[in-house]
Amino acid sequence: MMLWLLFLTLPCLGASMLKTPAPAPENELVGIVGGHSARQGKWPWQVSLRVYVYHWASWAHICGGSLIHPQWVLTAAHCISRKDADPSAYRIHAGNVYLYGGRALLKVSKVVVHPKYVAAYLGYDLALLKLATPLRASNSIRQVSLPSQSLDFSPEDECWLTGWGRRSYFEPLHPPYRLQQVQIPLENDDDCEKSYGRYLHVRANSKIIPEDMMCAGTLGRGPCMGDSGGPLMCRKGGAWIQVGVVSWGIGCSMVDLPAVFTNVQKHSDWIQRQIQRRQ
Repeated sequence: MMLWLLFLTLPCLGASMLKTPAPAPENELVGIVGGHSARQGKWPWQVSLRVYVYHWASWAHICGGSLIHPQWVLTAAHCISRKDADPSAYRIHAGNVYLYGGRALLKVSKVVVHPKYVAAYLGYDLALLKLATPLRASNSIRQVSLPSQSLDFSPEDECWLTGWGRRSYFEPLHPPYRLQQVQIPLENDDDCEKSYGRYLHVRANSKIIPEDMMCAGTLGRGPCMGDSGGPLMCRKGGAWIQVGVVSWGIGCSMVDLPAVFTNVQKHSDWIQRQIQRRQ
Protein backbone atom coordinates (compact mmCIF):
# COMPACT_ATOMS: atom_id res chain seq x y z
CA MET A 1 0.00 0.00 0.00
CA MET A 2 2.89 2.40 0.61
CA LEU A 3 3.39 2.79 -3.14
CA TRP A 4 -0.05 4.35 -3.42
CA LEU A 5 0.05 6.72 -0.50
CA LEU A 6 0.84 10.39 -0.98
CA PHE A 7 2.01 11.92 2.28
CA LEU A 8 1.37 15.61 2.38
CA THR A 9 4.61 16.99 3.82
CA LEU A 10 6.74 18.15 0.89
CA PRO A 11 7.91 21.70 1.69
CA CYS A 12 6.89 24.89 -0.06
CA LEU A 13 10.49 25.89 -0.68
CA GLY A 14 11.88 28.67 -2.80
CA ALA A 15 10.12 31.59 -1.17
CA SER A 16 12.15 31.91 2.01
CA MET A 17 14.00 35.09 1.10
CA LEU A 18 11.15 37.09 -0.37
CA LYS A 19 10.03 40.51 0.87
CA THR A 20 6.54 41.00 2.31
CA PRO A 21 4.14 40.28 -0.57
CA ALA A 22 1.28 42.41 -1.79
CA PRO A 23 -2.29 41.33 -1.02
CA ALA A 24 -4.06 38.86 -3.31
CA PRO A 25 -7.71 39.13 -4.41
CA GLU A 26 -10.10 37.31 -2.06
CA ASN A 27 -11.43 35.09 -4.87
CA GLU A 28 -8.06 34.14 -6.38
CA LEU A 29 -8.02 30.35 -6.81
CA VAL A 30 -4.52 29.48 -5.65
CA GLY A 31 -3.04 27.24 -2.98
CA ILE A 32 -4.82 24.38 -1.22
CA VAL A 33 -6.67 22.33 -3.86
CA GLY A 34 -9.91 24.05 -4.90
CA GLY A 35 -9.46 26.81 -2.33
CA HIS A 36 -9.24 30.58 -2.20
CA SER A 37 -7.37 33.20 -0.20
CA ALA A 38 -8.19 33.63 3.49
CA ARG A 39 -8.49 37.11 4.98
CA GLN A 40 -6.24 38.18 7.83
CA GLY A 41 -7.61 36.98 11.18
CA LYS A 42 -10.10 34.50 9.71
CA TRP A 43 -8.19 31.44 11.02
CA PRO A 44 -6.01 32.93 13.80
CA TRP A 45 -4.86 29.52 15.08
CA GLN A 46 -3.23 28.48 11.80
CA VAL A 47 0.57 28.23 11.98
CA SER A 48 3.43 27.17 9.72
CA LEU A 49 6.04 24.68 10.90
CA ARG A 50 9.54 25.58 9.65
CA VAL A 51 12.91 23.87 9.37
CA TYR A 52 16.21 25.47 8.41
CA VAL A 53 17.27 24.90 4.80
CA TYR A 54 20.96 25.65 4.31
CA HIS A 55 20.60 25.98 0.54
CA TRP A 56 18.38 29.05 1.07
CA ALA A 57 19.99 30.02 4.38
CA SER A 58 16.54 30.48 5.88
CA TRP A 59 13.64 28.78 7.66
CA ALA A 60 11.30 27.10 5.16
CA HIS A 61 7.72 25.88 5.51
CA ILE A 62 7.25 22.10 5.68
CA CYS A 63 3.86 21.62 7.38
CA GLY A 64 0.86 23.33 8.85
CA GLY A 65 -0.29 23.26 12.44
CA SER A 66 -2.74 24.84 14.84
CA LEU A 67 -2.48 26.77 18.07
CA ILE A 68 -4.52 24.82 20.64
CA HIS A 69 -3.15 26.56 23.76
CA PRO A 70 -1.20 29.81 24.28
CA GLN A 71 2.00 27.73 24.34
CA TRP A 72 1.19 24.58 22.34
CA VAL A 73 0.90 23.73 18.64
CA LEU A 74 -0.78 20.61 17.25
CA THR A 75 0.60 19.07 14.04
CA ALA A 76 1.18 15.69 12.38
CA ALA A 77 3.79 13.25 13.70
CA HIS A 78 5.12 12.61 10.19
CA CYS A 79 6.10 16.29 10.01
CA ILE A 80 8.68 15.64 12.74
CA SER A 81 11.96 14.00 11.75
CA ARG A 82 12.14 11.61 14.73
CA LYS A 83 10.55 11.00 18.13
CA ASP A 84 13.54 12.45 19.96
CA ALA A 85 13.76 15.46 17.64
CA ASP A 86 15.72 18.48 18.80
CA PRO A 87 13.24 21.33 19.46
CA SER A 88 15.79 23.89 18.25
CA ALA A 89 15.49 22.37 14.74
CA TYR A 90 12.00 23.89 14.38
CA ARG A 91 10.40 27.31 14.26
CA ILE A 92 6.75 28.42 14.19
CA HIS A 93 5.23 31.19 12.06
CA ALA A 94 1.97 32.55 13.49
CA GLY A 95 -0.33 35.53 13.13
CA ASN A 96 -0.03 36.24 9.41
CA VAL A 97 -1.84 34.80 6.38
CA TYR A 98 1.27 35.43 4.28
CA LEU A 99 3.70 32.55 4.60
CA TYR A 100 6.78 34.77 4.37
CA GLY A 101 5.23 37.93 5.73
CA GLY A 102 8.13 39.20 7.80
CA ARG A 103 6.95 38.28 11.31
CA ALA A 104 9.54 36.98 13.77
CA LEU A 105 9.56 33.20 14.02
CA LEU A 106 8.79 31.52 17.34
CA LYS A 107 11.19 29.10 19.02
CA VAL A 108 10.11 25.62 20.13
CA SER A 109 11.15 24.31 23.56
CA LYS A 110 9.70 20.79 23.46
CA VAL A 111 8.53 18.24 20.85
CA VAL A 112 6.12 15.44 21.81
CA VAL A 113 5.35 12.77 19.18
CA HIS A 114 2.60 10.28 19.94
CA PRO A 115 4.37 7.20 21.37
CA LYS A 116 2.36 4.80 19.19
CA TYR A 117 3.21 6.56 15.93
CA VAL A 118 5.08 4.47 13.35
CA ALA A 119 3.81 5.70 9.97
CA ALA A 120 0.95 8.00 8.97
CA TYR A 121 -1.11 5.27 7.30
CA LEU A 122 -1.01 3.23 10.53
CA GLY A 123 -2.60 5.98 12.65
CA TYR A 124 -1.52 8.00 15.70
CA ASP A 125 -0.20 10.68 13.33
CA LEU A 126 -0.07 13.40 15.94
CA ALA A 127 2.59 15.62 17.53
CA LEU A 128 2.70 18.56 19.92
CA LEU A 129 5.21 21.40 19.97
CA LYS A 130 5.63 23.61 23.02
CA LEU A 131 6.55 27.21 22.29
CA ALA A 132 9.39 28.73 24.27
CA THR A 133 7.14 31.65 25.22
CA PRO A 134 3.33 31.75 25.53
CA LEU A 135 1.49 33.82 22.94
CA ARG A 136 -0.87 36.64 23.83
CA ALA A 137 -4.27 36.46 22.13
CA SER A 138 -5.03 39.11 19.50
CA ASN A 139 -7.13 39.57 16.37
CA SER A 140 -4.58 37.53 14.39
CA ILE A 141 -3.49 35.02 17.05
CA ARG A 142 -5.95 32.86 18.96
CA GLN A 143 -6.27 29.20 19.88
CA VAL A 144 -8.82 26.84 18.35
CA SER A 145 -11.16 24.69 20.44
CA LEU A 146 -10.75 20.93 20.65
CA PRO A 147 -13.82 18.66 20.46
CA SER A 148 -15.43 17.29 23.58
CA GLN A 149 -16.38 13.61 23.62
CA SER A 150 -20.07 14.53 23.60
CA LEU A 151 -20.00 16.25 20.19
CA ASP A 152 -21.14 14.41 17.06
CA PHE A 153 -19.90 15.35 13.60
CA SER A 154 -21.49 14.37 10.30
CA PRO A 155 -21.28 15.12 6.54
CA GLU A 156 -23.98 17.77 7.09
CA ASP A 157 -21.66 19.93 9.21
CA GLU A 158 -19.92 23.00 7.75
CA CYS A 159 -16.22 22.12 7.73
CA TRP A 160 -13.18 23.97 6.37
CA LEU A 161 -9.56 23.11 5.65
CA THR A 162 -6.71 25.65 5.62
CA GLY A 163 -3.06 25.55 4.57
CA TRP A 164 -0.16 26.82 2.49
CA GLY A 165 0.33 23.60 0.50
CA ARG A 166 0.45 23.02 -3.24
CA ARG A 167 -2.51 24.04 -5.41
CA SER A 168 -2.24 20.70 -7.24
CA TYR A 169 0.06 17.67 -7.36
CA PHE A 170 2.19 19.35 -10.03
CA GLU A 171 1.99 23.02 -9.05
CA PRO A 172 3.25 24.75 -5.89
CA LEU A 173 1.63 27.71 -4.20
CA HIS A 174 2.75 30.87 -5.98
CA PRO A 175 3.55 34.32 -4.57
CA PRO A 176 2.24 36.03 -2.51
CA TYR A 177 2.03 32.71 -0.57
CA ARG A 178 -1.24 33.55 1.11
CA LEU A 179 -3.10 31.13 3.38
CA GLN A 180 -5.75 29.18 1.49
CA GLN A 181 -9.12 27.93 2.68
CA VAL A 182 -11.60 25.46 1.23
CA GLN A 183 -14.90 24.10 2.46
CA ILE A 184 -14.93 20.30 2.31
CA PRO A 185 -17.46 17.64 3.34
CA LEU A 186 -16.82 15.05 6.03
CA GLU A 187 -17.05 11.49 4.71
CA ASN A 188 -18.84 8.65 6.43
CA ASP A 189 -16.25 6.18 7.82
CA ASP A 190 -17.74 3.12 6.10
CA ASP A 191 -18.07 4.91 2.77
CA CYS A 192 -14.46 6.10 2.97
CA GLU A 193 -13.24 2.59 3.74
CA LYS A 194 -15.17 1.16 0.78
CA SER A 195 -13.90 3.87 -1.59
CA TYR A 196 -10.26 3.23 -0.69
CA GLY A 197 -10.81 -0.52 -0.85
CA ARG A 198 -12.15 -0.28 -4.40
CA TYR A 199 -9.41 2.08 -5.53
CA LEU A 200 -6.58 0.02 -4.04
CA HIS A 201 -8.19 -3.31 -4.99
CA VAL A 202 -7.99 -4.51 -1.41
CA ARG A 203 -9.98 -7.46 -0.09
CA ALA A 204 -13.25 -6.54 1.57
CA ASN A 205 -12.13 -7.70 5.03
CA SER A 206 -8.87 -5.70 4.96
CA LYS A 207 -8.86 -2.51 7.04
CA ILE A 208 -7.32 0.53 5.30
CA ILE A 209 -8.36 3.55 7.37
CA PRO A 210 -7.13 3.25 10.99
CA GLU A 211 -9.69 3.49 13.78
CA ASP A 212 -8.29 6.80 15.02
CA MET A 213 -8.60 8.50 11.64
CA MET A 214 -11.38 10.15 9.64
CA CYS A 215 -11.98 11.20 6.04
CA ALA A 216 -12.98 14.49 4.42
CA GLY A 217 -12.76 16.15 1.02
CA THR A 218 -13.79 15.26 -2.49
CA LEU A 219 -12.64 15.44 -6.09
CA GLY A 220 -11.06 18.86 -6.65
CA ARG A 221 -11.23 19.98 -3.00
CA GLY A 222 -8.75 18.94 -0.33
CA PRO A 223 -5.14 19.07 0.94
CA CYS A 224 -1.93 18.59 -1.00
CA MET A 225 1.82 18.53 -0.23
CA GLY A 226 2.71 21.16 2.35
CA ASP A 227 -0.70 20.99 4.07
CA SER A 228 0.19 18.13 6.44
CA GLY A 229 -0.38 18.86 10.11
CA GLY A 230 -2.88 21.60 9.33
CA PRO A 231 -6.36 21.81 10.86
CA LEU A 232 -9.72 20.58 9.62
CA MET A 233 -12.39 22.59 11.44
CA CYS A 234 -16.16 22.32 11.76
CA ARG A 235 -18.60 24.92 13.04
CA LYS A 236 -20.66 23.87 16.05
CA GLY A 237 -22.92 26.23 17.95
CA GLY A 238 -21.24 29.26 16.42
CA ALA A 239 -17.72 28.11 17.39
CA TRP A 240 -14.98 26.54 15.30
CA ILE A 241 -13.85 23.14 16.54
CA GLN A 242 -10.77 21.35 15.19
CA VAL A 243 -11.85 17.85 14.26
CA GLY A 244 -8.89 16.67 12.18
CA VAL A 245 -5.17 16.98 11.44
CA VAL A 246 -4.09 16.54 7.80
CA SER A 247 -2.30 13.19 7.46
CA TRP A 248 -2.32 11.36 4.11
CA GLY A 249 -4.21 10.75 0.88
CA ILE A 250 -3.93 9.79 -2.77
CA GLY A 251 -3.31 12.17 -5.67
CA CYS A 252 -4.05 15.59 -4.14
CA SER A 253 -7.80 15.40 -4.87
CA MET A 254 -7.18 14.48 -8.53
CA VAL A 255 -9.05 11.23 -7.92
CA ASP A 256 -12.49 10.89 -6.36
CA LEU A 257 -11.25 9.97 -2.88
CA PRO A 258 -11.34 11.95 0.36
CA ALA A 259 -8.16 12.77 2.25
CA VAL A 260 -7.39 11.07 5.56
CA PHE A 261 -7.03 13.01 8.82
CA THR A 262 -6.08 12.11 12.38
CA ASN A 263 -9.33 12.26 14.35
CA VAL A 264 -8.66 14.86 17.06
CA GLN A 265 -11.68 13.84 19.12
CA LYS A 266 -10.21 10.36 19.62
CA HIS A 267 -6.97 11.88 20.91
CA SER A 268 -8.24 14.88 22.87
CA ASP A 269 -7.64 13.19 26.25
CA TRP A 270 -4.03 12.36 25.28
CA ILE A 271 -3.48 15.93 24.08
CA GLN A 272 -4.79 17.43 27.32
CA ARG A 273 -2.68 15.06 29.43
CA GLN A 274 0.51 16.03 27.59
CA ILE A 275 -0.16 19.74 28.03
CA GLN A 276 -0.96 19.41 31.74
CA ARG A 277 2.03 17.13 32.39
CA ARG A 278 4.57 19.37 30.65
CA GLN A 279 3.52 22.84 31.82
